Amino acid sequence: MRAIGVRELKTHASEIMRKVREERVSYTITYRGKPVGVLLPLEENGDVAREKEQDSWAELEKIREKMALLPRPKKSLIEALSEMRR
Repeated sequence: MRAIGVRELKTHASEIMRKVREERVSYTITYRGKPVGVLLPLEENGDVAREKEQDSWAELEKIREKMALLPRPKKSLIEALSEMRR
């Protein structure tokens, strides 16, 4: 997702909206460098386009399943950190 400042959005609103509509580009709107909103394309029925988000969740689920098959560590993270501090 591309970041765009509120001033740039104001200056190039028509061009940005064309990209959202035709090229399906998503933007994070920033104000003084901090994210304040999101501009996303809508589906034909008016729903937010969430294909990429759903793909990300599916990918995360695959990673979780792979990690579940790995052997458990013999020490907890707390124990390992305690040893490193000694």
